[in-house]
Amino acid sequence: MSKTMVALDFSTRKEVYEFLLKFKEPIYVKIGMELTYSFGFEIVREVKAMGHQIFLDLKLHDIPNTVKQAMKNLAKLDVDVVNLHAAGGSAMMKAAIEGLKEGAVNGKRPLCIAVTQLTSTSQEAMNEELLIPGDVKDVVISYAKLAKESGLDGVVCSVHEAKAIHEACGSDFLTVTPGIRLADDSKDDQKRVATPVFAKEQGCDYIVVGRSITKSANPVATYHEIEKTMEGK
Repeated sequence: MSKTMVALDFSTRKEVYEFLLKFKEPIYVKIGMELTYSFGFEIVREVKAMGHQIFLDLKLHDIPNTVKQAMKNLAKLDVDVVNLHAAGGSAMMKAAIEGLKEGAVNGKRPLCIAVTQLTSTSQEAMNEELLIPGDVKDVVISYAKLAKESGLDGVVCSVHEAKAIHEACGSDFLTVTPGIRLADDSKDDQKRVATPVFAKEQGCDYIVVGRSITKSANPVATYHEIEKTMEGK
């Protein structure tokens, strides 16, 4: 199974299909708000029909019953991973799992992971704007523990917190880490970023890579090189 989730951050269906048709084998992709809000769940169904695994990145955050019903519907899409904000609390996260189980296709629900802190959130912004005291790492670990206690499968976190989360929550608790860039790439709007090599060293289970692959002159070759790194080859 691929350890690299490719962020399909495209503006049009044409770009999505032109990119995916470059690959001869199914890959793991991330479909986020941009594509979903532009083309609805039809784009999710179409990509799934092509055989790809999907992390549907919509970051739900609402009252427990609303999240439960939303997750029930997302599960019916037969995607592989969905997510929500850990800041919504334990009741919301438990409700999400209930919804996923109710909507599961063939009895298998999608994995559910919680966003701890966005990788665009700096220490200063967390403390001074969000009024969350303490160190980013400590807050992330606290959210991860809450997510595990609530029955979730893992978290979205920065690569810099992955090792500590595994130490606190166990090696089977998944860490999905965005903000991955190749060494010579721009950081863009991400604050806490790292390379695939560093992600491997930190024990990240899955990494999310966008522009480094999608904007590459040879996306397939870049993808496979990153996969070799994550597989330790």
